[in-house]
Amino acid sequence: MYRWLLVLLVLTLPLLAQKYSGPRPEKPDLPYLVHADNLVATEPGEAKQEDRKNELYFVVPGAASTARTPLSSPIFLMISNDIVPQSLHLYKMDSKGGQREVLWSRKKKIVARPRRMNVTKVEDDLYRLEVDELLENGEYSLSPEDSNKVFCFAVY
Repeated sequence: MYRWLLVLLVLTLPLLAQKYSGPRPEKPDLPYLVHADNLVATEPGEAKQEDRKNELYFVVPGAASTARTPLSSPIFLMISNDIVPQSLHLYKMDSKGGQREVLWSRKKKIVARPRRMNVTKVEDDLYRLEVDELLENGEYSLSPEDSNKVFCFAVY
């Protein structure tokens, strides 16, 4: 008798799990900053590669991102269609001369250091990305591995 009750309990537990009821991103494959019940779209773009005296930079036009957050450990929501959320890396950018840039390599040695993030599947195609360290004020970008796509934001 108790064995059947245990089996029944194990089979019904997934049915009792709550569905996600928070805000949902409007567009797929675009990370959104979570601000309580509001979502702020990151600034999508394409980084251009620039070689300068044995250094490789990835450059995005504009001195500052239009997407901003006061949170030093931001959280993102993203609906995944084409971009694999686990492939996104977070990089600090320097704002110089009206553009944002990441020093990628110096003398063919990679020097760019991605920040730690945790990725959690919330629902079938909805993912939560949490920055696992405190970010200082400044410009940042999320970028998929092996791609020049960027999703920029600023911490202020």
